[in-house]
Amino acid sequence: MRKNFGAKPFTYPQPVFIIAAYDEQGVPNAMNAAWCGISEMNEVSLCLSAGHKTVKNILARKAFTVSMADAQHVVACDYVGLVSGNKIPDKFARAGFHAEPSPFVDAPLIAELPVALECKLKDYNPETCIMRGEIVNVCVDERVLDAEGHVDVAKAAPITFDPFNNTYHVIGKQVGKAFSDGRQLK
Repeated sequence: MRKNFGAKPFTYPQPVFIIAAYDEQGVPNAMNAAWCGISEMNEVSLCLSAGHKTVKNILARKAFTVSMADAQHVVACDYVGLVSGNKIPDKFARAGFHAEPSPFVDAPLIAELPVALECKLKDYNPETCIMRGEIVNVCVDERVLDAEGHVDVAKAAPITFDPFNNTYHVIGKQVGKAFSDGRQLK
């Protein structure tokens, strides 16, 4: 038997992304967003309402970064989703984040979050709230790489949002090998 929840945006996993951009004075701002994902090989799509300070910053600068929230910084990542940059102009600093300029786009990388997409704004539709960005680079801090230079998901410790229970969960346990395990059914 199944329980019906109605038409809701409830899926697993919902990655927790921290979207960052500079304002007109070069001050970094960031927001927490779970409704985003890859929509083309070099494109990310986000659902962000126009009233967010971060959206205003992205529209002005035409660039942003998308960092994967991690278990170590869950408090800071949740905080930037709780408060508005329109009301708390230094929320990036209050979260304990430190900005590093992206070498590829006019947007800040968050030093504390090891995995990030560096994006140029492609377009934004304020009616649908859909923003698309061209991924121009993916950067990963060496502290989460293994000896062969591959990302170690256990070290990166990305988190997901559970919309059914309003909780965060860490990703890390491998349960299979992609593009391989299904071959046994061929």
